[in-house]
Amino acid sequence: MDRIWLSSPHMGGNEISYVNEAYETNWIAPLGPNVDGFEKDIQVFIDIKHAAALSSGTAALHLALLLADVQAGDYVICQSMTFSASANPIAYLGAQPVFVDSEVDTWNMSPQFLEEAIRACLSGKMKCLGSTDFLPAKKPKAIIPVHLYGMPANMNSIVAIAKKYNIPIIEDAAESLGSKYKEKSTGTFGEMGILSFNGNKIITTSGGGALISDSEELVLRARFLSTQARDDAPHYQHSQIGYNYRMSNILAGIGRGQMEVLGDRVKQRRAINSWYRSFIEGKEGIVFQSEPDNHYFSNYWLTAIIIDPIISGISSEELRIKLLEDNIESRPLWKPMHLQPVFRSAPYFGGGVSDLLFANGLCLPSGSNLSIDQKQRIESIFNRILHFS
Repeated sequence: MDRIWLSSPHMGGNEISYVNEAYETNWIAPLGPNVDGFEKDIQVFIDIKHAAALSSGTAALHLALLLADVQAGDYVICQSMTFSASANPIAYLGAQPVFVDSEVDTWNMSPQFLEEAIRACLSGKMKCLGSTDFLPAKKPKAIIPVHLYGMPANMNSIVAIAKKYNIPIIEDAAESLGSKYKEKSTGTFGEMGILSFNGNKIITTSGGGALISDSEELVLRARFLSTQARDDAPHYQHSQIGYNYRMSNILAGIGRGQMEVLGDRVKQRRAINSWYRSFIEGKEGIVFQSEPDNHYFSNYWLTAIIIDPIISGISSEELRIKLLEDNIESRPLWKPMHLQPVFRSAPYFGGGVSDLLFANGLCLPSGSNLSIDQKQRIESIFNRILHFS
């Protein structure tokens, strides 16, 4: 049978018009009208003053850390339950990641363990995993919360803690474009936010990202660094290291077409989440990632569940394999960063929530372009495997 993907690209129709316009006007470069237009579209949609379109969300986070003056040896606090791209840019700069566990309600950064981590950094009573030596006392340079699978983090508490200790927030909103917390778009709570337009995201430019901020100075600086930090001179002169991180005018054209349908994509993803709940919710041993209350609005980029194998009679991995046998892609939840071999010695503060999420969690096919036939096929397999009917 045809493959049912976890989250495949979904074109809106007008993308090709913007791409053709770039081709016809010879704007085949990492600058141009589509880049300017795409940035403006982002600003308007999420109500932010400035945006820089870049080559990836990872590039955006790397630049954000540079703009926060993160240097070798500095501490950066990062949510552990996330994709490695949230943590890798910390390592690019030779800084020390300090990982924080999730809270039960949102699966995102725990405010309790965030404050515990900050106090340990400041007190000089923090150790790397497996070490008996304390690390030097330092104030963390940044906090990176992640809005996992589109679910907003508990930003009221996180912002309050960040303000208490005067530490800038860099929001990883790569998965949450269109999500809101208390009517405010994710990515707009901190000094800077980052977005991703990778091929599997709610909208895509095939590859791309953005750095967003209400600070014009920060975004202008990001644009400068992302174009090889070329000085204002008639010749090629560079007074500092730059990066080739700017988005191309072609890809930005795809993004402009995608922005036209972003509101519809959010509605479609939320409808898919409701559809899964219609035949799974209430089944003993299966729990959805859910909005804790009406302050949270998730784009439900991916519908995610956790499965108690004893109560449900099947583990998340067994369910994943059963779906794969019918050529249906699903995926375990992110493996927490503190469990990753590459970060095995980094400090970690938590109570095991993210470990349990990883052990028992599964992301279900959530593409906004799922057909009626595909949905019927998925539902019938769930009914067969879990004996719903």
